[in-house]
Parts: sequence; structure tokens; C-alpha cells
Amino acid sequence: MSDWLDALRALPPLGRDATAAAVIVSVVATRGSAPRPAGTHMVVTRERVDGTIGGGHLEFRAIAIARDLVAGNDHAERLRRFPLGASLGQCCGGVVTLLFEPVAGDMAWIARTAALRGAGVPCVTIAPTGGDAATGRLVVTAADVFGGAAADASVIEHARELLRAGAIASLVRMADDANARGVFFDPVLPVDFAIVLFGAGHVGKALVRMLAELDCRITWIDTRIDAFPDTIPANVVTISTDAPEDEVDAARPGSYFLVMTHEHALDERLTERILRRDDFAYFGLIGSLSKRRQFEQRLSRRGMPTARFEAMTCPIGIAGIRGKAPATIAVAVAAQVLQMRDARASARTPSEATAAIANARSTSVKAIQ
Repeated sequence: MSDWLDALRALPPLGRDATAAAVIVSVVATRGSAPRPAGTHMVVTRERVDGTIGGGHLEFRAIAIARDLVAGNDHAERLRRFPLGASLGQCCGGVVTLLFEPVAGDMAWIARTAALRGAGVPCVTIAPTGGDAATGRLVVTAADVFGGAAADASVIEHARELLRAGAIASLVRMADDANARGVFFDPVLPVDFAIVLFGAGHVGKALVRMLAELDCRITWIDTRIDAFPDTIPANVVTISTDAPEDEVDAARPGSYFLVMTHEHALDERLTERILRRDDFAYFGLIGSLSKRRQFEQRLSRRGMPTARFEAMTCPIGIAGIRGKAPATIAVAVAAQVLQMRDARASARTPSEATAAIANARSTSVKAIQ
């Protein structure tokens, strides 16, 4: 996963008067059809680009402007509006407003924001669209205010109202704000897409490579310490343990469980442990329909209610993808996990979530044996 905060934290230490080492390019507002929503970020340095604001000529232009700022060429307008029409060679027809934020001086707010996210504390970072970028952003939680330039009480209260109401990134022109161009309220929320993957075989490795590009947190578990690759993505935690079943109990509510170990007996023990929970978002077990039936029969004899098997997806993978190569299976599984996540996100009530997930699960292919 390319994360803007992680990219910023990797920058070398900056002095107060240092030239910008990077520029944060943020989508702060959109109108009509646009490639990425408000709250999307890209970090541009002389040598690299982390993240994307949607690609195409818009991104090409944004990178050029950002690198001009990194080179020390000052621009009066940090806030820029881009119609996505013929002049940019894009036919979306919408309008995207970007904020170009040089990273220089005291950037303590970056470490503070990352620490809050890691601790599971929602916050809103506040960036004025004019003035001195070296002052950094203001960071507001439900209880505290950190860093940045002095802010009006109405700005802080608006940030807290966003936290109470669901925290959507937005460019706001405050009624009593002397800066007519507005203030960008940029929420940073804990990642709530938690994937727990058992098995570091060929499919598991292919699946992690795909899922690691998403805004998620992956706990990857195997009994074999040498099964994991040498390089592990930043949003993946590996656990080598002789008791992988205990990691089922340790997983947070709402987790997405995937079981694909090298032993059927271990798969069965994990299946039983997962199905005894009633608070997971998804459980996918790799294998054939005959494997499913065997597990159902054995677990039923051990007292597992038949109705619980409806919460298990096996075989796994979306409809229409029938190949058995590890990468092919990984594509089908990753797509199904995203279907389940989006079904839950779009539901307004628990009952709607249950119905949406059941509908998404019914589209699963039963051909990945």
C-alpha cells in the first residue's frame, strides 16, 4: 500500500528554513465525474511519486507543478482548479481542485497524525489553502489540538463536528475566515479493513501482493517461519506460531478471515474456531465442494449448528474466473473480499448488511477446486 503518511515520515529531517523536500498534492474538492475523491493524496519529491490522484494528464501536470515547488520556484496559488476537458486530454467532464502543500520546516504534525492512526484515534488534519505551509497542519481529535498555526475556535469545532458526523474530506469556506480560499479539512481515520490470512503458500503469497496495495491491514499467519518472503509490505504483520487457532480469537471483530494453509487438518481446526465466532465480516476457505461437505459433516458431529455453515464461503472466488494458477485464484479471491467489503459499507443497517453480503456471496463461483 502506498500511504501518504508513511511516505512523509520517510523524508529526511528538515530544518525550519529548509527548502521543500516534498509536496503533498491533495484532492480537496471535486465536481461531476472525477478520477479520485476528495481526501486522495500524492507525495512528490525530486526522485519519486508515492500515491496517485487518478493518473492521466491531470496527474502529469500536478507532478510538474509539485516538482517546480520542490525546486524552490514559488507559486502564489497553492489551490488550483482543473477542468477535466480537452485542455487536459481527459474526457471525464468534471472539475478537480488540488492543494499543493510544500513539506518544509517543522513537520511534527506528520508523526503525530501517524501515531493517532496507529493507536486507532480518529483525527482531522486542517490545512489552510493560503499562508505559510511551513507551519504545517493543525491536528484535531475529539479531545486535543496539536501543532499548526493558531486556528479560530470555529475551525476546531467544525473539525470535531466532522468527526461526530462521519468525517468526510472537504474544502470549507468558513464564514469568519479571512482566507477567502478556504480551509481543507482532511480526516485521518483508523483502517477498519482487517484481513486475517492463514497460509503462506503460493496462493497466499500471490494474494498478499494484491491486497497489500489496498487500504487495509493484513495479519498473515503460518506455522512455518521460513514460508514468508524476505520482503513484507508495510501494512502486513507476519506471525509464525505453533498455535494458529489462537490468532482467530485474537482477531478484531469485523475481520475478514481467509484460510488456505498447507494442511487440511489445520484448515478444519481453523474453520471450527472461526465459525464459533459470530462477529466476522467474511470467512473464505480455499478448497473444493467435497472438502466443504467433509468439513460440514465432521463439524456437525462435534455439535456445530448447520446454520453456521452459511457463513462460510467455500469454494472461494467470484464468478467467471475458473483458472487454478495461484495468481488467478488470488485475483478471484481478492475481488470477492472487495465485494464483501463494499456490500457491508453500502448497507445502512445490520440486517441490510447481512442481506447485501448474502447477495454478494451468491455470485461466488464454485469452480475453484
